[in-house]
Amino acid sequence: MLLPGVLAMSGPVLAVEEPSISQMLGQKLMLDLRYYCDEAVAAGRCRTPLTSLPPQLASLISEHNIGGVILFAENLQDSAQIIRLNRQLQQAAASSALAQPLFISIDQEGGRVARLPRQLGTSFSGNMAIGATYPLHGSHFAQAVGGILADELLALGINVNFAPTVDVNVNPQNPVINVRAFSEDPGVVATLGSAMTDAMQQRGVIAALKHFPGHGDTHIDSHLGLPRVEHSRQQIDQVDLLPFAEIIRSSNPGMIMTAHIQYPALDSSTFSGKDGQQMLKPATLSRAILHDLLRQQLAYNGVIVTDALDMAGISHFFSPHEAVIATFAAGADIALMPVKLQNPAELADLAALLSALEQAVASGQLDRAELQASYQRIIALKQQYPLLPAGSAAGQLAKAAKILGSPMHRQVELALAQAAITQIALNSKPQPKPLTLAAGNKIVLLMPDSNKAAALRLALQQQSPQPLNIVNLSLLQDDLSEASKLLAQADVVVSGFITPMPSLAEIGGMDDIAAMGPLAARYQRQQQDFLNLLSQLRQQQTPHVYISLRAPYDAAIYGQYADLVLASYAYNSDDNAIAAGDPGATYTALARVLLGQTSASGSLPVTVLPAAALQPSSVAEAAR
Repeated sequence: MLLPGVLAMSGPVLAVEEPSISQMLGQKLMLDLRYYCDEAVAAGRCRTPLTSLPPQLASLISEHNIGGVILFAENLQDSAQIIRLNRQLQQAAASSALAQPLFISIDQEGGRVARLPRQLGTSFSGNMAIGATYPLHGSHFAQAVGGILADELLALGINVNFAPTVDVNVNPQNPVINVRAFSEDPGVVATLGSAMTDAMQQRGVIAALKHFPGHGDTHIDSHLGLPRVEHSRQQIDQVDLLPFAEIIRSSNPGMIMTAHIQYPALDSSTFSGKDGQQMLKPATLSRAILHDLLRQQLAYNGVIVTDALDMAGISHFFSPHEAVIATFAAGADIALMPVKLQNPAELADLAALLSALEQAVASGQLDRAELQASYQRIIALKQQYPLLPAGSAAGQLAKAAKILGSPMHRQVELALAQAAITQIALNSKPQPKPLTLAAGNKIVLLMPDSNKAAALRLALQQQSPQPLNIVNLSLLQDDLSEASKLLAQADVVVSGFITPMPSLAEIGGMDDIAAMGPLAARYQRQQQDFLNLLSQLRQQQTPHVYISLRAPYDAAIYGQYADLVLASYAYNSDDNAIAAGDPGATYTALARVLLGQTSASGSLPVTVLPAAALQPSSVAEAAR
């Protein structure tokens, strides 16, 4: 039976009564198709985006009865191309012996993790922005955003969204979650997560809560290492698990994604890594966490999907075959990104993995009855949702053109951005009055890069009833001596910074790890340059507004140098959109507040600690 409000499927999905072991195992794999090179290249070196399904990969999906794929930004160009690719994928699956449709999944959380081109789909300001609206608006924006995300994804043929993130961000130095969390309050996270889950699933897209049992109190990115959460069992129940438990009871999420994180209070058993080192089991490989806790104690009957198995939290310790066998033995239903298939030489790795899995079933390492139960959960979920597009490709494209980035959706995007803008009152400062930018004043925008400076300048010019004298400064300049001179001449300065630096989850994934070292070095230099310029401003006593463009914890550091401190929780902007005259919702909302046209009505969803508790060195450390 379909959920209320979802589109009808083009045909029934029927389970094969007696699938083979290999067929059941194929349904439990979700492949990464981000890059594909027709010619052999060194492992991990292919950077050709897959935008049309090659015959070799189509055959692989059909031959091995693959259950799902995940798409990245590189796979997605425009509506026509995305629809064509997704139809190719579903046709390949229809040609398999099982003829089961694919889960076509994506990380479209909104905010910093959004894979659809921002000029195409509505990306919103993200979860922490929604959390900032909660005191005045309740779950309104969580519901609205969830519904719009689902409508836009389904119009393109994408049927699984790895969202919402329901981690409780209680660690100011969390490098990978921060603004992806709704709040530090587990009750608020549960309420908003439930509203977003309901909205997505009622519109026909499967929601996947993440990252179980909670990624909110870590200072290590599980893409780069293996985090450990040292909470007591009581704290775990009251904080980390509470949103998952509440949403399981209220909203029946179709999927829950595991975290590559150690929780000693939940499972203190160890494993021997591929280098012989003894390690505590992370949740993804823990039967105590996935089966005993999630399945039995929390009574979750849906599909458990792993986080990407190429992340360092798993791949540094296990071979791909060992990782998939271990997570299936622990109770996971679907292995996400189990092997790389980026060129013809790697295609045989999929057959080798399936052979290893079949041997694990034959030897009893994987229980056959559990495999059958897992397969049935997957098929039951596929039968519940409209995985296949209805009608012709032309009809689907026409419908998508009306839905994606529609005026109504953009209005909601702007309304959220506006409602989220928060004025932060620091303990050491009296409550400031809003600072109005006036014509005739020399206004200097000191921003992390030229893109963000251009977006804010455009928004200010568009929203101001009279011309403004605005000069842009980018912190990416190698020589800031000119910046110092311009700041000395400024009547008003508006600055902004992004803390912490972007994580691999935002950029894409482990294929981008080579970029992280140079990015971190540049970020630390940029941070020191920013502090030097802020010190100059304080000495000059120039009127100054500081905008925390991402996690608001940094307001305690940089806000000390400002007369007014704002938080936007987002910095989404696009060069092409700016050139076309669209600065983006975040910058339009900021401009209206800076011009005194509206108040900053948002509320901090997290606690901003005193500056002594979060020094710049700590911010830099968290960025690594």
